[in-house]
Amino acid sequence: MTVLLEVCVDSPEGLAAAIKGGADRVELCSALELGGLTPTPGLIGQAAASSIPIYAMIRPRPGNFVFNETDVDAMLREIDVIRASGLSGVVFGANLISGELDHKTLERLIRQCSGLGVTLHRAFDLVPDLEDAINMVVDLGFERILTSGRAPTSREGVDDLQQTFELADGRIKIMPGSGVNIDNAEMLLDRIPFAEIHSSCAVSRPIVSESARRLGFETASQKQTCPDLVRALKNYCLSR
Repeated sequence: MTVLLEVCVDSPEGLAAAIKGGADRVELCSALELGGLTPTPGLIGQAAASSIPIYAMIRPRPGNFVFNETDVDAMLREIDVIRASGLSGVVFGANLISGELDHKTLERLIRQCSGLGVTLHRAFDLVPDLEDAINMVVDLGFERILTSGRAPTSREGVDDLQQTFELADGRIKIMPGSGVNIDNAEMLLDRIPFAEIHSSCAVSRPIVSESARRLGFETASQKQTCPDLVRALKNYCLSR
């Protein structure tokens, strides 16, 4: 079975690299170093001209996923922008302070997504009860859940990922993400028959300006998508 590869990007260079490397789908963001925010209008415009499905992150600010009314208003407007741009789908999530998924907010956002595919992001990794959360997400009509198994990386969360996959029981796609790469994809896919995986396929971006580094505009934590890593992981997915 061929496994679909989704690559997350946050720049024009990253978008071009993902497409060049053969990604099947792109998660389009800004500021991946913050976990991914809503992409910029210029990047959305570039992505709209691509030949593969593009799902845009809907996240108006960094930090937690406990959103107030002004946050939700921004998210509803961002969803409208993505639909008008012609992209294939959106990615979002929302939690209560307890970590449970925020059904009321998610339902409002889903209603705004007519005509768009919808992925629930790693807000899922904060839930206290997997079965309850999966049932809610299925009932709301999401296509898939992006999760690292409630751990910092998918490798660390593999036991939880297996439980999530089994509880989903084919009702919704479960897509592992966070730290997924060519070195651990075999371990994940040999253990759990995922149909899709999510990766940044990124390498550290070299610092090119010491003045910018000194002022904090360039940092060692910045990453860039590598088309060779995309290609290697895609070839592995094709070999499954």
